[in-house]
Amino acid sequence: MPGKSTLYEQGLETYPKSGAILGNFVMLLWMALGTIACRFVSPLAGWLYLAFALGMVYVVLRKLVCTNCYYYDKWCAIGWGKLAARLFKQGKIEHFSTCTGIKIAPATYGALTLIPLVLLIISLVQQFSLLKIAVLILLLLISFYSGTVSRKKSCARCKMRLICPGSAVK
Repeated sequence: MPGKSTLYEQGLETYPKSGAILGNFVMLLWMALGTIACRFVSPLAGWLYLAFALGMVYVVLRKLVCTNCYYYDKWCAIGWGKLAARLFKQGKIEHFSTCTGIKIAPATYGALTLIPLVLLIISLVQQFSLLKIAVLILLLLISFYSGTVSRKKSCARCKMRLICPGSAVK
């Protein structure tokens, strides 16, 4: 465990479960919209995107990031500390800021938006529809909310904010 001075002492010891439920709902909605956007081009593209999104977000990143987090086996902003504890053994908090997961997380979350956006634009060029426009708008709104508003709110109350290279507040 890092020294007391490296943790943000005013951070929450545990986050409310309601926030984790809402956060996962938004994450799953993001994935659903991305899947729909990819399916406009090809059903296979939709299935591949969904498998990538679920696998990376709920398994790979939980192993690579959450096992080394202070919130391992605790309720973090989105509840993934609890999920990681059910799936993997605990790592070392000292490895958190340099772990592979911290490095690939931005690319993963960027891909959750960029892949469906590119495929959706291709699909719109091929055949315009209001449904595609609605999916595009919702996907952009969810991506913006998750990447800015939600992230800043969660990071502001996180004990790891001083250690985390991806913290939205320093």
